[in-house]
Amino acid sequence: MSHNTVRLRLHGMTKHSVVVLGAGYGGLMAALRAADQAEVTLIAPSSRFTERVREHELAAGRPDITHPLSTFIRNKPVTHVAARATTIDPVRREVRTDDGGTYSYDRLVYALGSRTKGYRGCGRVFTSENASYLRKRLDDGPGTLTVVGGSLTGIEMASELASAARDWRVRMVTAGELGPSLSAKGRAHVRSVFAELGIAVREGQTVTPEEIDSDVVLWAASMTPNTELAAEAGIALDSDGRVAVDATLRSVSYPDIYAVGDAAGARTETAGPLRMACAAALPVGSRAGKNIALELRGREPRPLSFRYYAQCVSLGRDNGLFQFVNADDSPKDTIVTGRLGALIKERVVRWTVFALRHA
Repeated sequence: MSHNTVRLRLHGMTKHSVVVLGAGYGGLMAALRAADQAEVTLIAPSSRFTERVREHELAAGRPDITHPLSTFIRNKPVTHVAARATTIDPVRREVRTDDGGTYSYDRLVYALGSRTKGYRGCGRVFTSENASYLRKRLDDGPGTLTVVGGSLTGIEMASELASAARDWRVRMVTAGELGPSLSAKGRAHVRSVFAELGIAVREGQTVTPEEIDSDVVLWAASMTPNTELAAEAGIALDSDGRVAVDATLRSVSYPDIYAVGDAAGARTETAGPLRMACAAALPVGSRAGKNIALELRGREPRPLSFRYYAQCVSLGRDNGLFQFVNADDSPKDTIVTGRLGALIKERVVRWTVFALRHA
């Protein structure tokens, strides 16, 4: 028997056990929704929730982008365990952690997110995940900073740092074109902002950190899902290395396991395959948590319904881009830029925390 409570009998009723791995946007939302029908154990190393969409701000000097997990879970039957999951046994329905714990579950939510692909950061090479260390390096003195990767993460990092670290010369190298997910108008606005900030851009060049003559390299080329633990457990992955799920977000190999966030290969007929983003993680986490509650009440889970509406991009504190998109995330011609674009972006980012607090 595991040392956690598998089921509690309260007033003659059985209380089910749900284990959630990861406390990012998707995992935390799933935990809060599932707690309407179960005792939830939330396994994550840190006692704080990180606003990952603000990592560029942390690199540029924002003091903190975290919130205590206790402020989100205090009104629900959710227990946080500050540990890392090391093993999943889908046959025995158990999770083991690096502190020696064993946790049984009726339902499991896999929400271990993603990381920058290729380079975790060392020496002069940094990634968005270690933005606080990048901040300390930039404080040490001026030089040249090269951002590798021209997608939205790279764009936000380059513009934010060029605005905040004026004594650093910022440039960008990307294998494709700048802002590949943006419309021509959106891309033109980013180019104009880069020109104003003095950010030089080299497009169509594939490089390694060793080939870049720069004091600091920020690697933002691509993301990869953290699904090694799932693969070791024999949980099926899709062709992109994400947990393969059905329309209700259940694992195709173990239906008592749900996957959400960047680690899940979720898709809808309207949106197609969902990209790794907070915009998808929150609604996917909500649907998974609600589906678990439905199942534990003896009802059928519902398929995910999701479509895209916009992409929000920070271009420093006083400039931004709000790019309207079609349901499948393809860009429309309509954009909002400048100070208003920055205000909309900030409102959207604040809403994510609001949504979690009120889940």
